[in-house]
Amino acid sequence: MTAELRAIFFDMDGTLLDWQAGMEESWLAACTAGCERLPGITPDELVAAVSRKRDWFWAHPVYKHEGRMDLDRASRIIVTEALRALGRDAPDLAAAIAADYRRRRDEQIAPYPGALDVLRHYRERGMRMALITNGNAIAQRRSVERFGLGAYFDCVIIEGEFGVGKPDERVFRHALASCAVGPEQVWMVGDNLEADIAPAVRLGMHTVWVDAAGQGHAPDLAHPPHRVIRQVAELMHAT
Repeated sequence: MTAELRAIFFDMDGTLLDWQAGMEESWLAACTAGCERLPGITPDELVAAVSRKRDWFWAHPVYKHEGRMDLDRASRIIVTEALRALGRDAPDLAAAIAADYRRRRDEQIAPYPGALDVLRHYRERGMRMALITNGNAIAQRRSVERFGLGAYFDCVIIEGEFGVGKPDERVFRHALASCAVGPEQVWMVGDNLEADIAPAVRLGMHTVWVDAAGQGHAPDLAHPPHRVIRQVAELMHAT
């Protein structure tokens, strides 16, 4: 541990929790079950339509923000539009398929290997820590409680509770104040270059980007991370 390091801020989904675990499998299972009530449409056709509408939804400038604040509604919209693209207007069935998907998906979410060991490691060394996550207050708080994350953090900031989310710098400034540290004393660890890394760089924090895909970032990135790792468990080898 360097002398200057006094706190570590963590993103949650995609950094500590594998929020993508079982995504495709859950969609396939939910669509397969739903197709029992959709004669003439195969599960593969419905999954393909869902995939196209999913890409459309999360690229939409308005829907992508509203969606992360209400994932249940986001899934309903995606399935509804997928069915319409296949010539079926069935909002009740779309809602049922979406709910089935969300149930299956939530069951698959879990901490990445070694993630809790990382939190325990730094907590035992007296590091101040903050958890900063975007999303719906109820869903994100449920994840915090389900995996016992609150025990590791001095400060937990959830977009739906705080009122704004990353990359708004007010979120990071609140974490700094709550942990009583300056930005030069902090590592910000996250998987999203725009939401986690760029604002932290602008504020003067040391940043660690979790690049799970190993694809790297553009060479002309305006606010590149200071360090790149593939999984959060690697963090323990840094100090």
